[in-house]
Amino acid sequence: MAVKDKNIQMFEGQQVRALWDEESEKWWFSVVDVVAVLTNQNDYQSGRNYWKVLKNRLKEEGNETVTNCNQLKIIAPDGKMRLTDVADTEQILRLVQSIPSKKAEPFKMWLAKVGKERIDETIDPEQSIERAIQNYRKLGYSESWINQRIKSIEVRKALTDEWDKSGVKQGQEYAMLTDLMSKTWSGMNTHEYKKYKGLKKENLRDNMTNTELVLNMLAEVATTDISIVKQPNGFDESADVAKKGATAAKVARMQIEKDTGKKAVSRLNAKRIRQIKA
Repeated sequence: MAVKDKNIQMFEGQQVRALWDEESEKWWFSVVDVVAVLTNQNDYQSGRNYWKVLKNRLKEEGNETVTNCNQLKIIAPDGKMRLTDVADTEQILRLVQSIPSKKAEPFKMWLAKVGKERIDETIDPEQSIERAIQNYRKLGYSESWINQRIKSIEVRKALTDEWDKSGVKQGQEYAMLTDLMSKTWSGMNTHEYKKYKGLKKENLRDNMTNTELVLNMLAEVATTDISIVKQPNGFDESADVAKKGATAAKVARMQIEKDTGKKAVSRLNAKRIRQIKA
């Protein structure tokens, strides 16, 4: 299995963690999350306990199709990557049949829709962008914020592509460079920045104001442009480039603060940002 993409899918406002396997073009869903949705459990532990009891019962009944789940590492409620029971669409449909629930039929339709959307997106990537836009609209973000956020995704992708060419390793080295850039332009690394906004597991960029998104994009665009010219080799040289790129955003931030008399880095988080009108 070559899982390339991780997602949080939404069913009627509830999260279902999922992973996409590019080789088999198949979704793998967190069984605990599915059980929680179908049984109206309010928290992760309740869903986990329900699945534990149900799994034992199904095993006693000889239902191996459902109980022989794979385990993959997915981000847990505590923010750490932990092994979690996952099942493909066929197994999930069989699981649905084992749980008396009013949500059974809507959930089956949702599964089919999620599968179709992903296949369509592999053919036409623009559809994934459009889906992201629709999701942000449903969450109540302003149109101007959504435009900036979508652009930030494109800018980030260009930067990580450049890091890949420079030999920077995905994972820890990506995170270290991101922290370096954040510290340089905003004065805070990612953890400090999230704490400043009162965040825990939430996505930092989804909690940035328009100004913060633009400054962060400037840091990434400048880093990408400098990297293309300098052609760094490996992490250390890429770190020097990242600091130079982020310094451009720092200069812009300081000028904005001088002209407005206000801090450009805000304590606003998503809940308050969504109340800001374009």
